[in-house]
Amino acid sequence: MVVGLTGGIGSGKTTVARFFETLGISIYIADDHAKRLMVEDFILKKAIIGVLGPEAYVNNRLNKAFIATQIFDDSEKRNQINHFVHPAVAKDFMQWHNQQTSPYVIKEAAILFENGSYHMNDFNLIVVAPIAERIRRVIARDKISEDAVRKRMDAQWGDAKKIALADAHIVNEHLEITEKKVFQIHQHLLKRIRHRG
Repeated sequence: MVVGLTGGIGSGKTTVARFFETLGISIYIADDHAKRLMVEDFILKKAIIGVLGPEAYVNNRLNKAFIATQIFDDSEKRNQINHFVHPAVAKDFMQWHNQQTSPYVIKEAAILFENGSYHMNDFNLIVVAPIAERIRRVIARDKISEDAVRKRMDAQWGDAKKIALADAHIVNEHLEITEKKVFQIHQHLLKRIRHRG
């Protein structure tokens, strides 16, 4: 069983993923694997340089600041990069998925609904948090301006649109409440798996 986990920038989806991990669930963080593939996969790397130029890499490492500026300021470039990266990540996920032994797996991805990949999951979960709190978290984490955070937010769908498509959502404001909600969803998923089997 594949559980999609998403949420806007700064919502705390990685924190939620870690709570599931403590319950023995295997987690695939799509963004981390995408960054690895963008360096290791020669064909993908060539395609990225074709769109963004050689400045996308510095000493054979991703020039993350440059890439972020390029794709968040230009929707056409963003779509081109996504067109190359998403199929590579989907293939990598399937290879990873086939090696897992937990009752279900979590695929954490920032644009699960935007790219339509949520259709391939058995269950989809979204993490939400107040916008002011999300902005505060991202400024503290990434050391970027509020304007840069808002640009990234604008590149993603709003929460209401995603909640309408999700099977469940978690409001991530207080960690102890978030952890309880994760446990409830975990129990629900285990029950579903038992009924399916």
